[in-house]
Amino acid sequence: MPNYQASVLVSLRASVLDPAGEATRSAAKGLGIQGIKRLRIGKSISLELDAPNEAEALRRVELLADRLLANPVIEDWSLDLKPAPSSL
Repeated sequence: MPNYQASVLVSLRASVLDPAGEATRSAAKGLGIQGIKRLRIGKSISLELDAPNEAEALRRVELLADRLLANPVIEDWSLDLKPAPSSL
């Protein structure tokens, strides 16, 4: 069965305040790093899965992202799916 690698990026919707992002932006300014206009904190999830084909792998990861990895009320997600490199 083919093996796939997926990367899901989850971020707060633009309309949702991001206190962690603002705190990090403020801390960066305290370190002397200038010019950061906006900083948002998100999460990155990497996974590897077996599926009979790419369409089924995509369907599974989309379901996972929609129902488990992201809160659809306040978060958006995007994903990248590719065949996993063959291990010899």
